Amino acid sequence: VVAGPLPQPPPAAFAALHKGSGTQEVATTTALVRLVKDLMRDKATGRRWVPIVPDEARTFGMESLFPTAGIYAPEGQTYEPVDAGQLLSYREAADGQLIDEGITEAGSVAEFTAAATSYATHGEPMIPLYVFYAMFGFQRTGDQFWALADQLGRGFVVGATAGRTTMTGEGLQHADGHSHLLASTNPAVISYDPAFAHETAVIVREGMRRMYGERPEDVFYYLTVYNEPKRQPPMPSGPSVEEGILRGIYRFRPAPSPGAGPRIQLLSSGTAVHWALEAQELLAREWGVRADVWSVTSWTELRRDALRADAARLRGEERVPYVTRALAGAPGPVLAVSDWMRQVPDQIGQWVEQDYASLGTDGFGLSDTREAVRRHFGVDPASIAVAALDRLARTGAVPPESVGEARARYGRES
Repeated sequence: VVAGPLPQPPPAAFAALHKGSGTQEVATTTALVRLVKDLMRDKATGRRWVPIVPDEARTFGMESLFPTAGIYAPEGQTYEPVDAGQLLSYREAADGQLIDEGITEAGSVAEFTAAATSYATHGEPMIPLYVFYAMFGFQRTGDQFWALADQLGRGFVVGATAGRTTMTGEGLQHADGHSHLLASTNPAVISYDPAFAHETAVIVREGMRRMYGERPEDVFYYLTVYNEPKRQPPMPSGPSVEEGILRGIYRFRPAPSPGAGPRIQLLSSGTAVHWALEAQELLAREWGVRADVWSVTSWTELRRDALRADAARLRGEERVPYVTRALAGAPGPVLAVSDWMRQVPDQIGQWVEQDYASLGTDGFGLSDTREAVRRHFGVDPASIAVAALDRLARTGAVPPESVGEARARYGRES
């Protein structure tokens, strides 16, 4: 079966996320849902979207789809829901577009697979979007995702409330610090950990092109998004920004002030970019250290590119990994931080020419506030600053005693 390409959504559908949120704080989960809602309005392809969510539609802000898309139920609405008096009440319909099956991750992946392979089984490409608690995806149903790859499925898989520390109040069942490692074992999965709404828009648009464009590929996309409201900045200008987002890394904010002084590069992904930005200001204000902050949208894609470069060199070709080229000439050591186990950022360490170290969330963690859990793991802004000074002290860029002074000042002595 050869299914034809789908028309690509117009650029205007992604423009709102490129502009940022101004003074409003928006979680990247919310931004993605807004984008999909706009894409579902597209006359050419909107009807082909199949949002799938097990039980937690309101948690992810997807109740806005209830009135317009409706929830698929073969016999329609046969009862009055408890939220019937609300504006965005639960609405089932025989022609509903949203699938909300309750707490059944296995059933949801099965439905995703049906939609993800319909281009072959029925000659009708569909665009499934499966949204779930990040911990409940590749850990619970990883074998089904492997089968999905074996069946050449295409679509978007979204781990919401991602990361080890962003949703700690409900216990360790939501403390996902490893799904990107699990996803990296599946060759068909294109994994991203975007920090901002504009990154999400660029990634989804490219995913539409790769999976449903003129030359469709047999891959599916895994995006991790977060439930922590943040101001979403506008997309930075520059010819290399979009390329960097898709390849896996770009410099989001250069060091705050020009001039001499110790330099360091802070690499971060997802919600950890915000910790790195705070650490950047802390280092400049209190220690005279100038740090560049890089957004790493995909540690895994950077590694895969580097592996391909290594293979090309063994064939006699001259090829430099993208991450090596991106960081070429960047002064000082490199410190990577994420809301994932250190193995996630460590994937790229051997292709970074500078001194390389990482921070992460190894271990079970604990149920407490986000701030307390991040302090526990040593990934909060103050801890990043201490680690940065430690790397600089090792190279002689700052006095060794400054590290002990920073530990005392920020309460990191125990």
